[in-house]
Amino acid sequence: MGRADDRRARQQGARRAKKATKKGGIRRFFTWKKVLAYFVTLGALVVGAFFVLYFMVSVPGGNAEAKAQANIYRYRDGTIMAKTGDVNRESVPLSKIPKKVQRTFVAAENKDFYTDSGVSFTGTARGLINTALGKGKQGGSTITQQYVKNYYLSQEQTVSRKLKELVISLKVDQQKSKDYILEGYINTSYYGRGAYGIQAAARAYYDKDVEDLTTEQGAYLAALLQSPSQYDWAAAGPNGKRLVKNRWNYILNNMVEKHWLTEAERQGMKFDIPIKPRPIPGLDGQAGYFIETAKKELFKAGVDEKEFEAGGWTVTLNIDKKKQKALEKAVRTRLTDKLDPKKRTVDGHAQVGAVSVDPKTGGVVAMYGGAGYTDHYTNNATRGDYQPASTFKPLILASALENGSTTQDGTPITAGTTYDGTSKRPVKGSDTAFAPPNEDNKSYGPVTVQKAMNKSVNSVFAQMAVDVGLDKVKRTATDLGMDGKAGNGFDVRPAMSLGVMGASPYKMAGVYATLDSHGKKVTPAIVKSAEKGNERAQLPDPTNGQAISRGAADSVTSVLTGVVDDGTGTAVRRKGMDMAGKTGTSDDNKSAWFTGYTPGLVTSVGVFGEAKDGKQVTLKGAGGGGRVNGGGYPAEIWAAYMGAALDDKADSQFDLDTDMGAAVKTTPPPTPSDIPSSTSPTPTPSASESESPSPTPTPSESSTSPTPSTSPPTTPPDDSTPTFPIPTTTPPGGDGTNRQPGQ
Repeated sequence: MGRADDRRARQQGARRAKKATKKGGIRRFFTWKKVLAYFVTLGALVVGAFFVLYFMVSVPGGNAEAKAQANIYRYRDGTIMAKTGDVNRESVPLSKIPKKVQRTFVAAENKDFYTDSGVSFTGTARGLINTALGKGKQGGSTITQQYVKNYYLSQEQTVSRKLKELVISLKVDQQKSKDYILEGYINTSYYGRGAYGIQAAARAYYDKDVEDLTTEQGAYLAALLQSPSQYDWAAAGPNGKRLVKNRWNYILNNMVEKHWLTEAERQGMKFDIPIKPRPIPGLDGQAGYFIETAKKELFKAGVDEKEFEAGGWTVTLNIDKKKQKALEKAVRTRLTDKLDPKKRTVDGHAQVGAVSVDPKTGGVVAMYGGAGYTDHYTNNATRGDYQPASTFKPLILASALENGSTTQDGTPITAGTTYDGTSKRPVKGSDTAFAPPNEDNKSYGPVTVQKAMNKSVNSVFAQMAVDVGLDKVKRTATDLGMDGKAGNGFDVRPAMSLGVMGASPYKMAGVYATLDSHGKKVTPAIVKSAEKGNERAQLPDPTNGQAISRGAADSVTSVLTGVVDDGTGTAVRRKGMDMAGKTGTSDDNKSAWFTGYTPGLVTSVGVFGEAKDGKQVTLKGAGGGGRVNGGGYPAEIWAAYMGAALDDKADSQFDLDTDMGAAVKTTPPPTPSDIPSSTSPTPTPSASESESPSPTPTPSESSTSPTPSTSPPTTPPDDSTPTFPIPTTTPPGGDGTNRQPGQ
C-alpha cells in the first residue's frame, strides 16, 4: 500500500508540474500585470510623442489658401474664356453680429464651444482612423478646429494635417479668446453663391447687412456651412430642402436646450426663404452658364467646393468656339431677332435652351443657356422642369426593341408593325384608363410604327408603352440617361408615353447621343480637364458602358431618319447628310423641342414659355404666329446651327446594324383586316374613366394647314445653308401635340 500511494503521488505531481509549465509559458508574457505594463508603456510613448509634437509645431500665419486666387476657364483649344476668383469676403467684427445670430453657429457646429478645450479628441481620433483608411472627409471637429483648418492649414485629408490641426487648435484655444475664434470662424467660412464670410452671405441670401439679420436667417446661414450647394434653397431639390429645414430646426432646438432661446421665441419662428441668387459681375453672356455648369460637374466628381472656390484652378471646357458662335447666331437669327415683347407680351415669355454634344467623346461642344447669365439666371440648357413631350416617343420604341416586346396579340413590335392610330383610342391592357387625342384630334386608322413616329401619333405610342410594360419603358429611359425620379413627374402611368415628365436639353442630348453611339452610354460633359498645381480632378468617363444593345439603338436611329425624310422634322433635311431626329410640343404649348443627330453631332433645342414670375405659360402666338411646334422654331434653330457646324466630308452616313434599313420609307396603310385584333378601335370612355379629360380642340386650337402628305418632296433642299420660313400655323405634319388639361 505504501508503494502504491507513493506512485500515485508521483504521478499527480508530474501532472501538476506539466500543467504549471504550460501555464507558465503563456503567463510569462500575458499576466495581468504585464498586460497593464504594456498599455502603460504604450500610453507613455503616445503621450511623449504628442508632447514632442506639441513643442515642435507652432501656430503659423494665415495660409496661402486664405488669400484670393483666380480660377481660369479655357475653351477646348486652350484660349482663355474667363477668369474668376476674387474672393467675395468682407470681414466684420463680432460686435456687429447679433448675439443670437452668433449662437446659431455655435448651436449648429459645437454646442460646448464656450467650455471645451478647443478640440474633440474622440472626433479627431475617429477622423485620424478614417483618414488613414482612406474614407475621406470626416466630421466631429470643433469650431476651433474648423477655424484652424480654414485659416492656418489646407483642406487636404492626411494624417499629418489632422495631427497639426489638433496641436494648433489646442494652442489657439489657449492663446486666443473664444470670441476671437468665433469671429474668425464666421468670417472665413464658405456659404455658397461665392460668398466667404457672414457679411457676404447676408448680402447673397437676404440682401441685407449682417447687423440686420434675424435669428431665423442666421440659423439658415449656419446650416449652409454643412453643404453650401445642396442647401442653397434656390437650387435645392425636394430632398435638399427637406435636409436644410431639418438642419435649421436642429439649430434652433439646440439654442433652446442651451437657454439661448425661450420656448415661446422658438415656437414663433418661421423659416425665412432666401432671395433668388443674383448674377455675379463678370459672368454675363453665355460664359456664366458655362462656368456654373462646369462647377456643378466638378463638385459632383468629388472636387471640394470650398477648396475650388478659394481659387488656383485651370478648367478647360469642351466648348468649341466656332460651334458656340454658330449656335448663338442660329438662336438669334431664327428666333430672338423676330421677337418683339413691346408689341406682343408672349414674345417676352420665349426662352431658348440648346446643347450640342460630340457622341464619340460626350463633350458638350456648344450650349445656349438663355439671354445671358446676368439677364436670366436660370440656365435653360440644364433646367429640367419642362416636358420633353414627343421627343420621348423614340425611347418607347427603343424599350420595345430592347425587350423583344409584342403587341397585345403577340405580334413582335418593329418599324413595320401595324397599330390603330385612331385619336382618343383607349389603351388596352392597362389598369389605368387612358385615351389620348392625336394632334388636332386627327385619326390615322391603321398605321405602321414607322409612320406613327413620322407623324407623332399619340394613340399608337400610348398603346405601345403599355404593350412593352411601363416599368420597362422607364428603366430603358433611365438607362439611356433620363432622370427617373418621380419628383420630376416620371410616374409609371400611361400618360408617361406623351413625355409628361421633366427633362432638359442637356439630358435629352445625352439620350439621343447614346442612340447615335450605337447604344453606348453617353453622359454629356462640359469639363474636359481641371488642374491645380500638381492636382488633377478625377473626372468620370463620359462614354462608359452599354445602355442598350446596338441593334435596338440602330433600329431607332433608322426609324428617326424617317421623321426627317417624311415626317414632322422635314424642315431640317440636308442633301447628302444622314439625319435623325424627333419633334415635340408639350401640353398647352408650354414647350417645343427638336432633338436630332447626324453620325458626328447631336443637338437638342428647346423653346420654353416662362412668365416673369417664373410660371410656365403658353408659347402660342410667339413671333406673331400661331402654335409653336417642334417642327417650327426649334427645328429651324437646329438646322441653321447644324448647317454651320457640320463637316460635310466627315461622318455623313450612319453605319447601322439593323435589318430595318436606313431611312425606312413609309408604306401604304394596311386594310382594316391587317390590324391585330388587340389594337382595333373601341369606343372612347367617359372622362371619368380616362386618366384625364380629352376634349375635342376648339377651332382656334386646330391647325389651318393642309393635311400632310405621306410622300416626301420630289425636290430635296439645297445643300448650302438652308433657309426656312417662320410658320404662322402648324407646320406640315404636326408633332403629336398633347393639349389635355392637367397632364
